[in-house]
Amino acid sequence: MACTIRNVCDHVAVYSLEGVFLFSADTREEAMRFLKELEDAA
Repeated sequence: MACTIRNVCDHVAVYSLEGVFLFSADTREEAMRFLKELEDAA
């Protein structure tokens, strides 16, 4: 899944390439794991 990950205060926010908020996570690593799970489920 193509997206952007932005640092926001003490967590990260994940957005689509169009700028739509998808989800937040505590760390970049957690966000990457969740994105991989989403891809594996598709």
